[in-house]
Amino acid sequence: MTTNVLTPATPLTAADRCDRCGAQAYLRVVLASGGELLFCAHHGRKFEPELKKIAAEIQDESGRLTATTSASAEPDER
Repeated sequence: MTTNVLTPATPLTAADRCDRCGAQAYLRVVLASGGELLFCAHHGRKFEPELKKIAAEIQDESGRLTATTSASAEPDER
């Protein structure tokens, strides 16, 4: 999904939930008519063509799903 961010947005957190299914939200869609919608990565991809038509901006953080992080514990402590 293309990210069109016009202004700095607040990062999405685990408390932000998909308006469609309740999963963690990774996309915030600010509507041209006002208001916003939150979507998980799955529903964001599913509705992408329609969302692009009505969005003033789209904040896409779905890349966090594939980002690698380093573990804080030593391998023998896991």
